[in-house]
Amino acid sequence: MYQQMIFVNLPVVDVEASKKFFTELGYTINPQFTTDDCACVVISDTIIAMMLSKQRYADFTKKAIADATRTSEVLLCLSAESREKVDELVDRALAVGGSVGGETQDHGFMYGRSFDDLDGHTWEVVWMDPAAVQG
Repeated sequence: MYQQMIFVNLPVVDVEASKKFFTELGYTINPQFTTDDCACVVISDTIIAMMLSKQRYADFTKKAIADATRTSEVLLCLSAESREKVDELVDRALAVGGSVGGETQDHGFMYGRSFDDLDGHTWEVVWMDPAAVQG
C-alpha cells in the first residue's frame, strides 16, 4: 500500500551544525541525499527534513528567505507516543543547543511542548490520548 511522504525543506546557516543537532536528537542522516550544502534528515519512514544551505534553498524559490529567528514561516509538529516521549525529545533538543519555542500546553488528553532548532525553526512535539480521537 502506498504511503504518502512529506519532505520538509528548511534553510539553514550551517549544514554540518544542523546534521549534528538532529543526529543528537536521535534521527539519522541519509548519505545518499546529503551533500556539503544539504543534509537529508530521516525523521521516520514517511517524514524527511531537508536542511539546505541558504544558497541551495534559494535554488528552489524566487521568494525572499525568511529569517526564522525573527519571523515564523511554519510550525512543524511531530507526534509522540507518550507525554514522557514529548519531554524526552524537547529536553534533548534544549540540551544540544535548541531553545524553548513556546509554553507547554497541557489539556489532559493532549500534551505538547516545542523547541526552536539552531536556525529558529519551531518544532512542536505533541502527544494525544488515542481515546480522545476515537469518535
